Order: sequence, then C-alpha cells, then structure tokens
Amino acid sequence: MPEKVLIYSRFPKALMLRIGERFELMDAGGKAPREVFAADQLTGVRAMITAGGTPLPGAMMDMMPDLKAIVCYGTGYDGVDLAAAATRGIAVGHSPGANASSVADIAVTLMLAATRRLTVADHYVRSGDWAATKPSPMMRPQAGMRGRKVGVYGMGEIGRKIAARVASFETEVGYFSRSQHDVPYHYLPSLEALADWCSVLVIAVRAGADTHHAVDGKILQKLGADGYVVNIARGSVIDQSALIAALEAKVIAGAGLDVYATEPHPPDALTAFPNVVLTPHIGGHTLESHTAMQDCVIANLEAFFAGMALPYAVREA
Repeated sequence: MPEKVLIYSRFPKALMLRIGERFELMDAGGKAPREVFAADQLTGVRAMITAGGTPLPGAMMDMMPDLKAIVCYGTGYDGVDLAAAATRGIAVGHSPGANASSVADIAVTLMLAATRRLTVADHYVRSGDWAATKPSPMMRPQAGMRGRKVGVYGMGEIGRKIAARVASFETEVGYFSRSQHDVPYHYLPSLEALADWCSVLVIAVRAGADTHHAVDGKILQKLGADGYVVNIARGSVIDQSALIAALEAKVIAGAGLDVYATEPHPPDALTAFPNVVLTPHIGGHTLESHTAMQDCVIANLEAFFAGMALPYAVREA
C-alpha cells in the first residue's frame, strides 16, 4: 500500500502526476489541512510536499502529529519555519539546483528585455506607430551589453549560471555574496559597493531574514539613473515600495521582475511603468526543470519512507 503524502501548497495537478504514481497524495489545494481533511485523516500523515515560499509555521505542523518530513518542490525553503521543524524532529528537503539553468535563462531574458526595451518595441510595432513613423522618446537608442558592468547579488548555483551567461555578452561581471568564491568574476566587498559599481544588478540571493529588503532605496540610489535591477530570487529581497518610488522619480532606468512581495498580486503601480518588464514567477517553469524538481521530491520521499536520510536535505550555511 503506497505511503500517504499531504500536498500542502496549491500545485497544478499535472505537476503531481509522476509523484502520484508512487505515493497516495492528499491534496489540500493550498488550504489549511484541517479545512479539507478530518483530524483522523491527518494523524497518519508522515510526509508533506510544499512550495518553498508558502508560509509553513510550527502551528501548521502540529496539525499532523506524525509529520516527520517536509519536502519542498523547488530550491527555495524560505516559507518553512526551520527552527520549528528541527524542534519537532522533522526533516526538511528541497530540490537544490534543479531549476538553476532555467532561472538563469529568465534572468538574462529580463535583463535584455529591460535594457533594450523589448516590450516597448513590441507595443510600438503592434500599435501601428512604427508603420506610421510616429516618433517615440522610448524608442531612442539604448546602451547595449558590450562593456556593461553587471553585478550579481548571490553566487550560488543560479548566480554562477547567470554570471556565465552574462559574461558571454562581452560584459564585466562582478558579484557580492556572503563569502568570496573561486570564480573568474570581480568580487565586491558589500552590496552597496556592488550597486555603486554596476549598471545592472541581478538579484540571485536566497531569501531569508538577512536578505529581507536588502535592496532598498539606498541601494537603488547607488545603482543610479542609468541602472537596472533584475529580480529572479524572491520578492522579499527588494523593498517594493522603494522600488516603485525609485521608478517614479527616475532614480533608476528600469527593472525586470519575475517575483513580487505578494504573489500573484504585483501592485498596479508596477504594471504602469513601460520601462519595467514583468513575468509571473516563471523562472523555473520549464519541462526540464519540473522533471528535475520532481526527481528530487521523489528521491527525498523514497529515502524518508525507507528510513534513510534525505539525499537533498536543506543545509543552512
């Protein structure tokens, strides 16, 4: 008889098909488990699947007294109260690096779309303004990538892949992270120094208390009027109100965003800026990434139910 696994976050059913072939899935559909299942149904639940950004406090864990494994679908785990899980003896796993290539690709896409104003150009063609030779100040020539200084905030697997891709555009690449790495890029001693040095700041750092609103008004000021910010990490890393204020005051030139403070509800103020490119948190949303993430989820669950350590356990530095 297959082991029971609770699906805590809201996932498209197609993403759970492979996992459902191996385990008996109890889908809470993004609701509190007690709203969907009776207490006796939850008693035997030993493992659950969640999206890393979904808040999962200790009180929620207590609803499943036998819970001993939380498996995050994806690389993130910022929504899980790790201290509460440790206190309760609950192992936490994730899918490290499974979507790194896809996220790096969308970072570069957003960077190019923002700096070359591709969405503005698209509208210029579709609206008929190009055919009518209607002048547009937004269509003035923009600086290209050759010789640009691109700063990567965070040098984990995603940050490294972003840096490698960006370097191929004949740019200078610099980075800041908690520690210096053996990589062929210029290391800056602080986020402030990185923002002051670069004209494109790409955020690829893991979300957490130490990175919450790390990119604030002061950092955006240092980025400057010709600078762009690209965020493919978590919306919490940018002070979104400060970003809106910086865009309104033309403190920076533009932005490319795949993540937001509250999802799926980016503020209307952001959607009004023609120099901001927005995507709906699709960085890791490719067929290859989902297969890799599902492989990690299945491996973690199979190891847990076999009484073994999780092969992709969360290891906080």
